[in-house]
Amino acid sequence: MLHLRKWLLLVVLQLTMAGMSGLAQSNASTTIQNLLQQQAAAWNKGDLESFMSIAYWNNDSLMFIGSRGPTYGYAATLANYNKSYPDTATMGKLRFEVLQLKPLSKDCYFMVGKWFLQRSKGDVGGHFTLVWRYINQRWVIVADHSS
Repeated sequence: MLHLRKWLLLVVLQLTMAGMSGLAQSNASTTIQNLLQQQAAAWNKGDLESFMSIAYWNNDSLMFIGSRGPTYGYAATLANYNKSYPDTATMGKLRFEVLQLKPLSKDCYFMVGKWFLQRSKGDVGGHFTLVWRYINQRWVIVADHSS
């Protein structure tokens, strides 16, 4: 009987831990998707500084891959955004559609999605892949490939 109780306790503990792990992943997923929506809101206000600071890793190892190839570093990525989108008319209104968000580990997520810019000079859009990492108590984009 004692062995049965220990076994039941072990099963309950494992189920509880599995549930907590699932909850943590669910919370991370929700947080990441909320950050993406905050970025879109900042973009739609014409605020590239906030767009970057909300979710991009402020580090020289940040990697952004666009049509001109890879760019490394937060400052260089922000400079490219400022060059490519010099005014709110060029920026337009941004909308994201998340196609897939998968945990790679407890502190790393992989996201695939679509981006859309509605602009008076013509709409544009494409796809993106993002690698999110949990660094210094926050989720940040450490790699972005947008096309």
